[in-house]
Amino acid sequence: MEYLLHILIIINIYIIVGLSLNLIAGYSGLLSVSHAGFYGIGAYAAALLALNLHVSFLVGIAAGIVVATMVGLAIGYPSLRFRGDFFVIATLGFQMILFDVMNNWMGLTNGPLGLPGIPQPVIFGFQITSHISFFILTFVFAIAVYFICRRLVNSPFGNVLRGMREDEVFALSLGKNVNLYKVMIFAVGSGLVAVSGALYAYYISFIDPTSFTVAESIFMLSIVIVGGSGRLGGSIIGAIILVTLPELLRFIGLPNAVAANLRQIFYGGLLVAFMMFRPKGIWGEFSFKK
Repeated sequence: MEYLLHILIIINIYIIVGLSLNLIAGYSGLLSVSHAGFYGIGAYAAALLALNLHVSFLVGIAAGIVVATMVGLAIGYPSLRFRGDFFVIATLGFQMILFDVMNNWMGLTNGPLGLPGIPQPVIFGFQITSHISFFILTFVFAIAVYFICRRLVNSPFGNVLRGMREDEVFALSLGKNVNLYKVMIFAVGSGLVAVSGALYAYYISFIDPTSFTVAESIFMLSIVIVGGSGRLGGSIIGAIILVTLPELLRFIGLPNAVAANLRQIFYGGLLVAFMMFRPKGIWGEFSFKK
């Protein structure tokens, strides 16, 4: 039962990841591979505040959102001056920079040794300790992020995002400040993924830079592409599929080292297959295939 709850908790965390990245990649057409970096910013911000200043869980979550949003603004402004493949390369570069900062800033992040002993969250005097309580917590945050994203994409702001995704020149001709919208949605997506990073840190109670690599960014992008870009429901489907299916490898009896490599092969093969034969994903609206 606890193993099943663990999987459900991870699914909830990655649903938030998928929803936030879908705002950037699916609704805006900005193929970013730096999302794991902002995921890590949320995790480190919450963990450092909890360990060093003993701040509350909700304050840690809020701090992670603020820090990731500010970094998203700082990174998004220069990156979004590029288009297409150049934007992908720019976000890849920033992802590598963020990882190197986490891996080498020993005085702040403890480098590759990581941050152990992250305290369990306490909300209004109630300590979250069991798997079922963590599941309820992550589920509530996933629902909250879903409704925030839904409200956003169904607003006039969301219509502009779709418009510049389909035809940026046309959006410019209507007087829309496309660059401003890009920076704004990049910052919003960066802030929202920090929520999942903070939840991950509190749940696992240990983080290190290996959880926030380029490979993790590609996995996050796979959630959007497989589930379906341009629809929030696609992110939920993608998170469920990509978290649960590789877990089946555990029941085959393969060694952990082999199973981990097969999991990466599975992700890569699935991503290639969908890009070739189903670029809109299982339940998507936008195709990255030009």
